[in-house]
Amino acid sequence: MSAPSDGYLGVAASLTGRKWIGPSADSLRLSEALEQQTNLPSALCRILVQRAVTAEEAERFLAPALRDLLPDPMTLLDMEPAAKRLIEAVERGEKIAVFADYDVDGGSSAALLLDWLSQLGRDATLYVPDRIDEGYGPNEPAMSGLAATHDLIICVDCGTLSFDAIAAAKGADVVILDHHLGGETLPEALAVVNPNRQDETGDLAHLCAAAVVFLVLVDANRRLKAKGKPGPDLMSMLDLVALATVADVAPLIGVNRALVRQGLKIMARRARPGLAALADVANLASPPSAYTLGFVFGPRVNAGGRVGRADLGARCLSTRDPHEAQSLAEKLDALNRERREIENAVRDAALTQAEKRGLDAPLVWAAGEGWHPGVVGIVAARLKEATNRPAVVIGLDGAEGKGSGRSVSGVDLGHVVQKLASEGHLLKGGGHKMAAGLTVARDHLDAAMERLSELLEKQGAGTGGPRDLRLDATLMPGAATIELIEQIEAAGPFGQSAPAPRFAFPDAKILHAKQVGSGHLKVSIGDGLGARLDAIAFGAFDNDLGPTLVNHGGARFHLAGRLEINHWNGRQIPQLRLEDAARGSE
Repeated sequence: MSAPSDGYLGVAASLTGRKWIGPSADSLRLSEALEQQTNLPSALCRILVQRAVTAEEAERFLAPALRDLLPDPMTLLDMEPAAKRLIEAVERGEKIAVFADYDVDGGSSAALLLDWLSQLGRDATLYVPDRIDEGYGPNEPAMSGLAATHDLIICVDCGTLSFDAIAAAKGADVVILDHHLGGETLPEALAVVNPNRQDETGDLAHLCAAAVVFLVLVDANRRLKAKGKPGPDLMSMLDLVALATVADVAPLIGVNRALVRQGLKIMARRARPGLAALADVANLASPPSAYTLGFVFGPRVNAGGRVGRADLGARCLSTRDPHEAQSLAEKLDALNRERREIENAVRDAALTQAEKRGLDAPLVWAAGEGWHPGVVGIVAARLKEATNRPAVVIGLDGAEGKGSGRSVSGVDLGHVVQKLASEGHLLKGGGHKMAAGLTVARDHLDAAMERLSELLEKQGAGTGGPRDLRLDATLMPGAATIELIEQIEAAGPFGQSAPAPRFAFPDAKILHAKQVGSGHLKVSIGDGLGARLDAIAFGAFDNDLGPTLVNHGGARFHLAGRLEINHWNGRQIPQLRLEDAARGSE
């Protein structure tokens, strides 16, 4: 093997300009020992070692039980008054309003409550603020209006920093179920259930808002059972918790991992009309996976809040009418296509600007006149992925700019943005570790971003190589079997803080390569011994990857990517999700 300085397999600069980094000697030694102790496949042992799973823990890790991992809801502050008030409202037949954020987590959280209430024969008013006209979270006119006609307002995925808006809800009780970072004080609500309150332990800080709502419903069901009353079926709602957990980029560790695993099983039954309809409009042929949640369902549910009607996603997830679900899914799919067009224009402009500013700083940022507020978060995510740095993208309008940021593992962006707001550098700001929103005065933009970069640098942002590609092992095409992929998937689901293993296929022969769709690449590779493996690379013609492999001229290449099962015409075929390649031996 080549020296580490030359990169794994000698790849110091791949076709996408990245250096390949292989497993360390220590991890190889530990995985070999784990393989001997457990008789599990070598590739699976590599993953378990990365997760710090011992031989004694391996069996339970590969088959996580939700009953063992689900925390006691009462460990969260304000759980008792929140659950008791919800039950009181149901028993008294009171008017309930659900005020939800316009993203997937907010929509899923709202759908959870609406579903639970519906199973008890109750309904509720759904209110989702317009992103452009009202902005994020509760606002005074909306809360005042809801309070005039409702007895209980439940704010989901928002509200922890909405002091004036909560105070405006005179005459109604307000319960906040959230996960965004709290300040030193809390709004004067009846209850604020939030694992990221300053006075919480932080043990459940990785939960998304939908998981918080789920815990409230678990406790509410317990209270109903104590009264001799049957509660709604909570297990059937785990599809919504799984969707929110992945789409909100919550780390797939601990109970989150179990929630998503179980939720995917529920989702595969297609019992929720909205999710079934979204799968149909997306032409989804395979069972749902974490990738499906994050890149197929998530963008469509989000589309209403980004460029259309803000409540479409929550309505689609909560409806029990298949015809309404189909109609809403088609609207969301159309809006998602519109969103992509807007995003592409902003992304190109933002990347050009960020490159001029420099991509090696602790913060990568861009701001532009009239950039649509519904896509700045997605574009920030694209910049973050391209540079391995926290990224902020801001749309300027008049004297202000509204933006969104995305962070990298180990850097708490929400905390830093909130600190900037407390220092007066921002007009408003908040969020959680991996994502944040902010409003900044135009004439203070440069100073605010400079201060943000300074604070992020103190957390270690900008120290990682932006172009490194980390690989877990080498495989030959013939070893990429359905059985191996299923064994690897037992260590999943994969996502934030739990990346899917990435394999290198050295000196592969290109049997066939062609462009498909809008700039994607379809490839078949072999090892010269008769084995064959199909691969797909999305967006491969945005860089040298696609053109070089199509015009391979018989040369051999090292290829890198993640393995998956392609479901096609009732068949299961191993497939490589190709991410990178480099020229092999001559």
